[in-house]
Amino acid sequence: MRRLLVLSGGHPYEEAPFAALLASLEGWQVTHLVHPEAEKAVADGAAAEADAILFYDMPGYTFAEGTVTTRPPSEGYKAAIRAHFAAGRGAVAWHHALAGWAEWPEWAEMVGGRFLYQPGETRGLAMPDSGYRHDVAYTAEVLADHAVTAGLPNTFELCDELYLAPVFEDRVEPLLRARHAFVAGNFYSAALAVGGQMFSNAGWEHPPGSDLIAWHRTVGNGRLVYLQPGDGPATYANPHVRQLLGNALDFLSAPPA
Repeated sequence: MRRLLVLSGGHPYEEAPFAALLASLEGWQVTHLVHPEAEKAVADGAAAEADAILFYDMPGYTFAEGTVTTRPPSEGYKAAIRAHFAAGRGAVAWHHALAGWAEWPEWAEMVGGRFLYQPGETRGLAMPDSGYRHDVAYTAEVLADHAVTAGLPNTFELCDELYLAPVFEDRVEPLLRARHAFVAGNFYSAALAVGGQMFSNAGWEHPPGSDLIAWHRTVGNGRLVYLQPGDGPATYANPHVRQLLGNALDFLSAPPA
């Protein structure tokens, strides 16, 4: 039985459907930790015995009264995550994990992109806050004959949240794209949402972005797969998403070729 460490917290989600998804994963003994306690547990060794980690978390933020403050993870947490990959083990970063740890740039490099809640800097370049759009009906297109996409149709339909955010295309191996126009007019501003203006892009500008919604990359001696589809119960239950997640975990826990 392989050991899967699941990290969540920092972003709302429906707990019962998420638990049902985790229970459906075959061949995995699941340990589920929630922030803020999860950060200390990982620093204290909780990840040391995990064959894979599923990041469904968005830590390092405090949202209050129309503002957001951020902080980096502890040095112990950073060391534990680095050690996990150095040991040749892998991880799936899922959906809003793209926004985690705004003050730890190394995390964005591990994941292969970064969602920004406020205008900031990414790879030394000034960037506007990122965009989001819930309940987008779109076609997902498989881009690679790969273990993560095995058994999936070439295209399939999804209705889920999409992001307009930097993706480090020069550092990732594409797996899926969304047939959707990734331009500012099709998204809402994250910073406006934080300030109380949900579902608004008034006065917001953002350059056109990547249409990639799944990829993989090497991190240290291990591997990471990022999967964007995963906003809520309908997506948790989608058979193609379940297959995608199961495939990704199997891929990560297999010895590199």
